[in-house]
Amino acid sequence: MSRLLHPLSPHPIDLEPTSSTHPFLTAPFFSPLLFPNNSSDARDHCANERTFLSWLRLSVYMAIVSVAIMISFHLKNEPTHIEKMLALPVGLLFWVLSFACLANGFANYVKTVTKYGRRRALVQSGWKTQIVFTVVSCAIVAVCVLLLSTNAKQR
Repeated sequence: MSRLLHPLSPHPIDLEPTSSTHPFLTAPFFSPLLFPNNSSDARDHCANERTFLSWLRLSVYMAIVSVAIMISFHLKNEPTHIEKMLALPVGLLFWVLSFACLANGFANYVKTVTKYGRRRALVQSGWKTQIVFTVVSCAIVAVCVLLLSTNAKQR
């Protein structure tokens, strides 16, 4: 009866290193996960959360830039024909990259928390993270160069 009255305040889930269950698929889904704090586990867990929040922040920024590009946001003058033509594809590219950042951050967080529960965590970035970060960085630099070059041709 208590679970029906308070669905968002369930009992904590205690993760044992020998447990074979996935911590994020254990019911109830809104339960806090409890880990034994040996050596620097609490510090590493907080670092993992900060990393996820950084990926989330990057994803939100990319989504905001995507919307701004798609609506051809300008402060001083009207957008040119080239800018209007490139607005939708570049905006969609940033939107897709925004979701890629969010998915990568969440997958990295879930994988690391699962390994913390099994006492096998190794805090480092993998090749998928490096690829997503490289693609996002290259896209940002390419769009900046593209916008600066179209702006220079107008003058």
